[in-house]
Amino acid sequence: MPLRVYNTLTGSKEEFVPITPGKVGMYVCGVTVYDHCHIGHARANVVFDMIYRYLQAKGLEVTYVRNYTDIDDKIINRANRDGVPYNEISERFIEEFDKDMARLMLQLPTFQPKATEHIPEIISLVERLIEKGYAYQSGGDVFFRVERFAGYLKLSKRNLDDMQAGARIEVDDKKENPMDFALWKGAKPGEPYWESPWGQGRPGWHIECSAMSSKFLGDTFDIHGGGKDLVFPHHENEIAQSEAASGKPFVKYWLHNGFVNINSEKMSKSLGNFFTIKQVLERYDAEVLRFFLLSAHYRSPIDFSDQNLKEAELGLERIYKALAGIDERLAAGTDHAPTAESAELEEKCGTIAARFTEAMDDDFNTAMALGHIFDLVRSVNRALPVAPLALLTAVKEEIGRIAVTLGVCDSVPAEFMQRMKDRKTSEMEIPVEEIEALIAERAEARKAKNFKRSDEIRDMLLEKDIVLLDGPQGTTWKVK
Repeated sequence: MPLRVYNTLTGSKEEFVPITPGKVGMYVCGVTVYDHCHIGHARANVVFDMIYRYLQAKGLEVTYVRNYTDIDDKIINRANRDGVPYNEISERFIEEFDKDMARLMLQLPTFQPKATEHIPEIISLVERLIEKGYAYQSGGDVFFRVERFAGYLKLSKRNLDDMQAGARIEVDDKKENPMDFALWKGAKPGEPYWESPWGQGRPGWHIECSAMSSKFLGDTFDIHGGGKDLVFPHHENEIAQSEAASGKPFVKYWLHNGFVNINSEKMSKSLGNFFTIKQVLERYDAEVLRFFLLSAHYRSPIDFSDQNLKEAELGLERIYKALAGIDERLAAGTDHAPTAESAELEEKCGTIAARFTEAMDDDFNTAMALGHIFDLVRSVNRALPVAPLALLTAVKEEIGRIAVTLGVCDSVPAEFMQRMKDRKTSEMEIPVEEIEALIAERAEARKAKNFKRSDEIRDMLLEKDIVLLDGPQGTTWKVK
């Protein structure tokens, strides 16, 4: 089965056929660097990192470009508020973005261009649009004529006449049409600026992506990605200005990830349900957050809640526990002959690669792919005590290959389990020393056949979400 992707432009799934065989050009809109990133940014970047990884796993040579918008009204407003130069704001939050993405285990893109480093390319593109009659100067500003471009709104499937009739757009006497958008903005007093044929100013938001994508990927490339909120106006305007300038199709496949909701409500600062990545990672492990973001199909909305994060944590722990069990068996070195349980595990192990690929080839269906991993883990748990060591080694290798492709299960299992235990114990009301003391007291009570006291201790700890696990080597504990 070939890879099929959902193309927003055509509204359907299509077979993915790169423009140049064996190579893929992919551009994903980055962040405007004026504040800390929120979990919506986390989702978009994890999604396209997963796509980047999977395309590489299929043997394709991927040139991945993700930009930084480092000049914008929001950056200027933040700089004015803080009383610092605009570039101090942009550099600070580029650094913070990079830290967040590293914690979420993102691979570095091939190129990470900044808008301010490509002013000559932006000016050249604007000049070309003016020469072709698609843009016009008005005062110190330059605007794009949307009515001149016949394909305008083909991505969002909107109607220009309806939009104009129903629009509540601030009157701007500089524009020929209220829907025209800025390619270049004349500088206001005190604003940062660059010299241009139209006077001192700075680029509009949309033009930077057209200029940078064409520089690194050419006039036409394979994949353009971003969140659904970017379909209009940002991506729509990119198409208009890029195709008007080059006369060529801009992008072959448009991919957009779904929104993040908070407890079933749209995430919004005004609703007070807005969480930065840093805030979330104070409470949850970064790998858990990444696992959660991949647990739903990338085009579907995903509901962020404590309950769903805890379920993701439990799911990831199930995989790690199976891997830890495999490591313990391999370290022990005791082998076994095949059994009925191991025969089932061998069948599941033999087909997991094909099942994973089938899921991912269906428009990067990570939810289904993770379901296949859980199916394999269930077989591991049943067969673990009796499975041959060679089979367990093969299972570990298969899970490892899938893990690299998804960017999860990247830790040593024992270290991950300890990390989870440490995080949970740090939030407990009862100190670890008290838990250990009660377990020791319980052991003495059991030795003295005082089972009433033994049960009391067990129940008392359970009320504090501490689960005791009795085994041949003694009693261990975990947080419920």
